[in-house]
Formats: sequence, C-alpha cells, structure tokens
Amino acid sequence: MESVSDYYSAIQLRSDRWSALREVTAALAREAPTKLPAHLRARAEELFDSLALIEPYWAFPGMSAFDHLRRQFAHNSFEDLSFATHRITRALTTGAYRRRHIPLQRDSADLEEHDDEALLSPEARALTKPYFEVLIVDSVSDQQERWLKGNVLNMRRTEDAFIYEAVVVPSLEDALIAVLFNHNIQAIVVRPGLILKSKLDNEILTKYLNRAGKSDTFDQMSPEDYGPELCRLISRVRPELDAYLVTERSVEDIAGMDLGICRRVFYNQEDFMELHLNILRGVAARNKTPFFTALVEYSKQPTGVFHAMPISRGKSITRSHWIQDMGAFYGPNIFLAETSATSGGLDSLLEPHGPIKEAQELASRAFGSKQTFFATNGTSTCNKIVVQALVRPGDIVLVDRDCHKSHHYGMVLAGAEVVYLDSYPLNEYSMYGAVPLREIKEHLLALKAAGKLHRVRMLLLTNCTFDGLVYNVDRVMEECLAIKPDLVFLWDEAWFAFARFSPTYRQRTAMRTANNLRKRLRTEDHAEAYKKQQKKLKDAPDETWLKTRLIAPPTARVRVYATQSTHKTLTSLRQGSMIHVNDQDFKGEVEQSFHEAYMTHTSTSPNYQIIASLDVGRRQVELEGFEFVQRQVEAAMSMRRAISSHPLLQKYFKVLTAGDMIPEEYRQSGVTSYYDNEQGWTDMWDCWEQDDFVLDATRVTLAVGGTGWDGDTFKTDILMDRFGIQINKTSRNTVLFMTNIGTTRSSVAYLIEVLVKIANELDELLDDASKMERLSFDRRVKNLTENYPPLPDFSRFHDAFRPDNVTPEGDIRTAYYLSYDEKNCDYLELDGSLKEVMDSGQEVVSASFIIPYPPGFPILVPGQVISHEILAFMRALDVNEIHGYRSDLGLRVFTAEALASVPRITPIKTAAE
Repeated sequence: MESVSDYYSAIQLRSDRWSALREVTAALAREAPTKLPAHLRARAEELFDSLALIEPYWAFPGMSAFDHLRRQFAHNSFEDLSFATHRITRALTTGAYRRRHIPLQRDSADLEEHDDEALLSPEARALTKPYFEVLIVDSVSDQQERWLKGNVLNMRRTEDAFIYEAVVVPSLEDALIAVLFNHNIQAIVVRPGLILKSKLDNEILTKYLNRAGKSDTFDQMSPEDYGPELCRLISRVRPELDAYLVTERSVEDIAGMDLGICRRVFYNQEDFMELHLNILRGVAARNKTPFFTALVEYSKQPTGVFHAMPISRGKSITRSHWIQDMGAFYGPNIFLAETSATSGGLDSLLEPHGPIKEAQELASRAFGSKQTFFATNGTSTCNKIVVQALVRPGDIVLVDRDCHKSHHYGMVLAGAEVVYLDSYPLNEYSMYGAVPLREIKEHLLALKAAGKLHRVRMLLLTNCTFDGLVYNVDRVMEECLAIKPDLVFLWDEAWFAFARFSPTYRQRTAMRTANNLRKRLRTEDHAEAYKKQQKKLKDAPDETWLKTRLIAPPTARVRVYATQSTHKTLTSLRQGSMIHVNDQDFKGEVEQSFHEAYMTHTSTSPNYQIIASLDVGRRQVELEGFEFVQRQVEAAMSMRRAISSHPLLQKYFKVLTAGDMIPEEYRQSGVTSYYDNEQGWTDMWDCWEQDDFVLDATRVTLAVGGTGWDGDTFKTDILMDRFGIQINKTSRNTVLFMTNIGTTRSSVAYLIEVLVKIANELDELLDDASKMERLSFDRRVKNLTENYPPLPDFSRFHDAFRPDNVTPEGDIRTAYYLSYDEKNCDYLELDGSLKEVMDSGQEVVSASFIIPYPPGFPILVPGQVISHEILAFMRALDVNEIHGYRSDLGLRVFTAEALASVPRITPIKTAAE
C-alpha cells in the first residue's frame, strides 16, 4: 500500500483508501466462503487501520457505520461488507450523501444510487439545499455524543436554507486536524469539555498539526483556555469559518480576549435552537451574493427599454432573422440581465451605494482587506488605477523590471521616475526569477545616501510571478519599512488570488501580511526589539544594514495594495479583477485621488455579468475555496510525481524543482524539491515559513529541450495542434502547466498520456533515424540545453532622462512621449546598422518598449541605453514575436539630435521639502 508520503492532501488519501477497500471487499465477497486468501485479509486490515485515523473527522459515513463495517469484516460477512463499502464509495464519489440519506443494508432500496451530482442539470442542482458539516468539540462518551448530535440535529427545519450534519471530536488537536482534513466543515461549536491531546497518533496527524501552527506551549495552558485558543488557531488556517464558544467562564473574563473566528459566545447551558439559527445565519452571510441576486431579480422584471443597448432583454436578437444562433447558443437569461440602467435594484460601479457596494464589502471580508474594488477590464487596468492614485510626477518608484507591461505603462501615465530592479536570472531556462531583498535594500540605501529617500513613493513587485516564484512578503515589507517607514507597496497578485484559501499559501499574501504587520508593530515586544536594533545599527555602514534582518519602527505606516485577476485563478468571467487595499493612510490621503483614478480607467458601461461573476466567485471561495485549492495543489503534485517517476518521460522531460528555480542562498529551509522518488512528498510548510522565495506548487514548469523542440514549437505544434492541450507561458526551452480550481484528475491523466505518447514517438523516430538525422537532433537538443544566451540586466537610462548620475532613476514618461514625433526617431537593424553603430562606441537609446514573446517582459524600455549584452540576447532570440520591433525596419531608436534637445530634469519638490 502506498504510504502517506505519496499524498499531498488528506482528500485524495481518503478517496483512494475507500476505492482500494471497495476492490478488496469485492474480491473477498467473490472468494468467500471457500477461499479467503491471506493477502486480501491483510490488505483489508491495513486499509481499515488507515481509514480509522481519517474517518473520525467526517460526518459520512460516520464512525458508527465505519465500526459496523469492521465488525462485518471480523465476522466474515463479506457480501454485506462489499455491498455497504460499494455504496459508501459511490456516495463519496458522486456527492450523493450531500443530498439524501444513504442506506447501507443489502435489502435497502436506493433508486438514486447511480445519480452523479456532477451529471445533474444546473437547474436541478440549484434546487437542492447546500450541505455542510458542523464540528462539535467536546470530550464525551458515545452515549453523550449521540445525545449531543441528536439535540443539534433535531433543530433542523424544512424551511432551513441549508442542511448539515454534525461531527464530534474530543480535543483541541483533533479539532485542528478536522478543519484541515474536512473541507465540508463550515462551523465549529467549541464546548467546555474539550481536552488538549488527540488519542490518535500517526504521521498524518503530526503533519497536519504542524501546518495548523501547533505550539510547544500548549502543555502550559490551563484547560479553560483551550476553547479560546482553538478559536484563535483555526483563524490562522481557515479564517472563513464560524466558531461558537460555549463556556462556563464569566462574561468579564471572555469579553477582553482575542477569540479569533468566534462569532458568538454561549454561557453555561446552550440554547440548541439559538445555536442552530446562529450556525445557519453565519453560513448565510457567506452565501449571500447581493449583486448577483439583484441581477437575477432584475432579469425577471417586465420592462420597456427606451435607452441604450438594443440587445437588452434580447429584443434585437429575438426579432432577427439572421442571428438566432446567438440566442440559441447563449440562452435567454444573459440577455434578460443585460442593461445599461443603474436603477431597478441594480447599482453603479463608479458610484456604488447598493448591491455592488455590499458585494465589494463582502469581498473585502473574504480577502482580508480594508477596502476592495471590482474591475471589469482586467488587472492591467487595476495596476494603472493604483499607480495613478498614489504616484505623482517626479516620485521615485522601485519596479520589478520583468513585471507585467501594464506597470511600465502605468509609470508612463503617472510620470514616475523609475528605478528598475533586476531579478536573479535563470539563464539555463531563459527566464528570470524574482528580485532579491538585498537588491531592493541597496537601492533604498543609495537613494537615502543621495538625499532622495523622501521622494521614494512605492515598491512594486509581482507575487507570485508567472513562473510561480513567491516572495517572503512579510520580510520584504518589514525590512523596507525599516529604511523608508512610509513606503507604499503594490503587490501584483494577478496569479495569486486563490492563495488566500490555503493555510500554506495565505501567509505569503499581501493582505494577510499587512494585517499581521499592523498588529505586530503595536506590540511592546516589537518596540523593544526595534530599540535594541537601532542601538546596534547606529553609525553602521550600509553593508551591515544589508546583512541584518531589519526591524521596522513601531511608527511605520502599513500601506499595502494588491491587484488580483480573479478570472485567472478563481471563478469569474474574463477580465473580472479586484483591487484590495490595506492602507493606514487611505482615508486621509488617497481616497479622493483613488476615486479619480478609478473614474479615469473604468468604463461608464461596465459589464454587469462580470460584476455578478465576481460576486458569485467570492461566495464560492468563502464556502469551498479551501477544498478547491487543496484539490488544485493535489492535481499539480500528482502531475509532478507522475512525470518525475516515469522512466520514459525522464529521457526527454524534466520537472523543474525549487532547487532549479531558486538559488540555494534564498532557500534557508534547504528544501530542493516538493517530491522525491524515494522519500515522497516534502511538507512545504517549513519552506513557506522561512525561505526568501518559494515555488508555487500549482505551476509545473517542464523543461522540454530534450525533445529538440523549443518551448513555443512544443506549445503550438505539438500540444495545441495535435492534442488540444492549451497552455499560456513558454520560454526558450520550457513550457508551463498551470493547474487551477477547475483542474480534474482526468485532465492530469490525459496530459501524462500525451507526454508518454510524445516520448514513445521520439523513441521510435530516433530508433529509425539515420546518422545525420540523429546528429541533427543532438545538435538541436544541445542548442536548447547548453547553448543558451545569458539574460541581460537592465542597463541604464540615458543621461537625457536622468536627474543626475548618483542614483539610477529615469524619467520614462519624457522618453515615451519624445518618440511620438517621428523626426526624433530612426530605425537600426539588429544584424547590421545597430551593431555597427554600437561597435563604433556610440550610445544607442531605445525609443520603444521591446518585449520578446516569450519570455514576455520588456528587455528595453523608452529611454534605455542598449547594451552589448542586450544586443547579443536579442540576436540570439529564436521566438516568433518581438513586440515593438519591426522586422522590416529594425529597432526604433532616438536620434542624437533628439537626445540633445531634452531639457535636463529638475526634480519636483514635495511639501516636505
């Protein structure tokens, strides 16, 4: 039997154990009573023992049913056992237990046994009551447990909007394991009888307790503190849940305590009906979708349309003789919900005061921000809104050079003076990593020494990067605030919206870190630590500051913004995005300028369907995001394991590990790979707590140079054209597979099947190849795996666009608009005139953004001096597209006369000066 280390999540472990038990019990039923092979009995015992550690944390089938199965096994009742196991496994697979009682006796009828929840029509599924489970934490006898469950469940009424079952566990440790094991749990009732330790002891439990943040100080706690501590701990791992604390302590004792996710405290003997109503009310608060509900109601209203949008109510389609196919394809509801009106129960995105405002407030709660704003034209626009709202002409902004192009254009619009930060290069794979913290601190300290720190406004970084590299957000923000206490942070989390709903990932999100940092800065311990460090750093050279783990002053302002492409990683229609704000100075300093920037970039005719999908997507992740993200990570992990352990695939492909993509000095945990063929899975928790950079496991970067095809060819000609597999990102010799919350196990299986087929075809091709064909193949492989062009760093802005030669900031806006006049520009060919001019010693300055795709980031921006390294990289590129470069004319550059005509920059003085 596979060990626990072969699984990343408990969900998949449990599913596979039940499937295996179904097969074994079916085999025993076929063999009985004449032959009962010892290996089958041993296998069944092993599976029962394994499931006995998992089943206490789930309501279905429940421990009484599970214990009954074990008794059937002990009494050799294999036909009954096989029947019941089959029904349980089927119900778990199809989700039938969520809709109805599942009888387990052989003589019982279940007419709906073969119904798969996923195969029901959307209308049928929408009519069923949502199901969830309530965790009750109390150390009680079996009889008391039955009484407790009965009292809670007897409160259920037909008019209730939801249906739930109860799970009872005795201890604080069991409760932590339960909320990490069981994605169905939506509420926790903590009673005064709970104990500290779990009676179960297993490597699975130890692994999950570590993830929950189990403390060594547990043993020093008094029993009356177990309940409040449990509420606090659950808020760390699943903050979306509701907890209800039943206590015998006085009101005064409880009132001043941090109770984490606790929604209400019940004293002494609880009122079961009141508890029941509170549980339903808590789930209903997350289930609420104010704008989607308003749009549905609007679509049902009879109206007469005498304004814009002929498509409103579908009238221009139903009256047409030529576009009926469009109406048939989309169905009526989408057109019934189309309107340009902001009345009739709807709202304005630009001036929200009704259901859109409420939907944004619910999103703010879900994602841990102070304010959240919806956007209907993508995160590119979100980035420009934030930059324009916060950055004034002449402000200095530190920018990750290989960030999304919207940030570069945002700098142009805002008139920022840009300091580009270089990420560490991964030359072997023609991609950049992320910006080391030392690089950021060096620039901040240099600007401080030059007397320019007061002009530094913002640090802009991508987290996580397209390739899956994630920053230590807490460390970056605190150390930067130690140098510049009012620095604004913009974290581009376009690909990281899902991270909020994973205990491991959440700790590296901008909003979670901002909230934690605000709390930490207010503590006496932090103030004392800061005071001690300042004494040590007094008059210390910059090198000491660079090597020290800096502590931010208690007076630092936490000013954090995150932009997220909800449509990229969660459920939303295309271009649905959000801006999350956690800025202590937003109300006093930014709110008005943010409103103006939002007005500037947001359409006055936003798509209501996108807004509704953002509202529903938020509801989904608050109620089942934990489950979906777990399954997403599991899918990516199983893909890693399948490719890394397949002998044939290893000949042509390589899954890049954390060790391949993150240099050793940034991996303090020492973890090099999330999966090892001999040891199984590595628990990611340690590296996600410690390391400067970690790798998002949901992205699988596959090196394909061994096939002889470059990344773009492999993507287009092989995966897409031949097998219909869609991917987005490639580099010169890699392709990126991204799992998401919609990825299924069958999708992963199909991908592995395709890769094996490709590898087999390559084997056959090389087996039949002539000597010259084999030599050609080997040369292509060598070119892709050994002869790779080094990635160039940012060179510098030309002096015409710099205020001085002391620090590297440049005026990208002046350079950008200078190129609007054709007289200021010329074209030089890469392999001809450009090289000749540079070889002669003349400086050549780019007049455009030059963006090769792949890799998809600017290697030149307006006003940047072209270095020999950049020229060599461009000449070595073998990609189909270079945005901003005209192959018929060459590279667009500034003339010497244009550069000489640029007036010298005079920095804009701020009020502080």
